[in-house]
Amino acid sequence: MSDVVRKAREFINRNARPLDLARWHFHFESGSKQEVLNALSFYQNDDGGLGHALEPDSWNPFSSPIQTWAATEILQEISFSDRSHPLIKGILRYLESGTDFDGHCWRNTIQSNNDYPHAPWWHTGSVSTSHHDYNPTACLAGFILKHADKNSTLFTLAHQIAGEAFDAIMSRETLKDMHALLCYIRLMQYAQEAETAPFDINALKGKLLEQVTNCISRDISAWDTSYVCKPSQFLVSKDSIFYAGVQGMADYECEHIVQAQLEDGSWPIPWGWADFPEAWAISKNWWKSDIIIKNIRYLAGVRDL
Repeated sequence: MSDVVRKAREFINRNARPLDLARWHFHFESGSKQEVLNALSFYQNDDGGLGHALEPDSWNPFSSPIQTWAATEILQEISFSDRSHPLIKGILRYLESGTDFDGHCWRNTIQSNNDYPHAPWWHTGSVSTSHHDYNPTACLAGFILKHADKNSTLFTLAHQIAGEAFDAIMSRETLKDMHALLCYIRLMQYAQEAETAPFDINALKGKLLEQVTNCISRDISAWDTSYVCKPSQFLVSKDSIFYAGVQGMADYECEHIVQAQLEDGSWPIPWGWADFPEAWAISKNWWKSDIIIKNIRYLAGVRDL
């Protein structure tokens, strides 16, 4: 076991939430998907959506599209797609309910966020660039295409939304929001897995290859101190279709990750909140575990750790 992994493992075992400990076990210690699913289920509400600070920058206990999107990312991370499982059935039920949906997009923020500790970008009324129409809508539409009954009203709706999302990105010269771009990548991946799409998958693939290359920050000096886009936002291994286009930076990021690790095994968090300092101190620790998992996965996939 390398020193980087050893220190990361120690931090996870001393600090992680049960969910992130389960994710660590799954990826690096032959843990089961069931352990991850069991931990994730505690964030699911009766309406099928997820809340309770699953996405650590918002402590809203109520279901929201962003928190539900965070759950779909974990399901994708562990390659889980059993449509009969309560987590997936519940997510589809929440999305079908029309809650937090405006007819074309699921809302990026919801009013009840304001009543609980949260980062400023999840405050309703914030003008943050994170509030792109298709973050997380493009990803959620793709999730539905893959998991919903193809004869259902929800599938038909997702088909419509996916087509609208495709038209939106193809009509733009650039998409600089890395979060929305990741949602489009998920839409493409889900459509490929579902073998159905209301758009030309190859055309979307070509657009995304171009956009990913343009989105990654070339200012490597800013990687240490600023919240900027790096290759690991979009890929976790050399097998990714995006690797060849950013290979130099992707390989360099491995060295950067190793050099930037803190003594406690974690990595610096390049963002923060001002309004809820006590809550942020807790969330910051939660984020450290999430970033540890992503960094070690990245090192394993790109550098063959």
